[in-house]
Amino acid sequence: MYRFLLSRQWVILTLVALALIPTMIELGFWQLHRHEHKVALNKVIGDSLAAKPVPVESLTSPGATVPHRDLYHRVTAVGSFDTAHEVVVRRRTNSDGNVGYHVLTPFVLTDGRILMVNRGWVPADGAQTAFPEIPAPARGEITVTGRLMPDETTARSGIKNVRGLPDRQVMLISGAEQAKRLGKEVLGGYVELTAPAPRGDSPELIPDPGHSDIGPHMAYAIQWWLFSAGVPVGWFVLARREARDRTEEEKRTSGEPAPVAV
Repeated sequence: MYRFLLSRQWVILTLVALALIPTMIELGFWQLHRHEHKVALNKVIGDSLAAKPVPVESLTSPGATVPHRDLYHRVTAVGSFDTAHEVVVRRRTNSDGNVGYHVLTPFVLTDGRILMVNRGWVPADGAQTAFPEIPAPARGEITVTGRLMPDETTARSGIKNVRGLPDRQVMLISGAEQAKRLGKEVLGGYVELTAPAPRGDSPELIPDPGHSDIGPHMAYAIQWWLFSAGVPVGWFVLARREARDRTEEEKRTSGEPAPVAV
């Protein structure tokens, strides 16, 4: 009755079903890992934002890599802004989705080392080849507070590090690249400025990252696992239906009662 399972069509269908089951199970675990990563990241962000600010020198140093546990940790630094060597980071959006630049300004610490500070977002008014007009920060020695961030890479951000850009424009924030450009010791990572607030709200400060949304990854994981369980069920239903149809066809052509598929 089920000899049709040896046909070419059913052999292919069975092999496809057998391949789909582990694939869907693996996709479910992939979504589960993404869920776990999101939950862990939210905890790191929440803990970092709730922690008291610490001197930036205690968490990073020239050439250092900012560890994951210190992501978004609030830090302070004492020094002065060097706007003469300021650059802008291209193709960055603000909270409304408008495209513009992030303003990256060297902050000269009291010991002469450099901390790169992202002062916020400005619109891309005018030609993309021209350096935009940027309001100046406070002058003289001040204390800044911000969120510590790791150096950006193409692998982490998905942003291609395009070369040959107009003067004083970059695609990625990299302490190593800024150290080469400035010829000075630059602390690893950079800081997203939170205080002092700029006059006239420009540059537009980067808002705190959200850390309450865990995303749909767990739901997707369960969905994939349900799909994997549904494959053998679907295969069995199709096989039973095929057997029933073949039995009824044989009954019609022979004119004799045929056994019912079980």
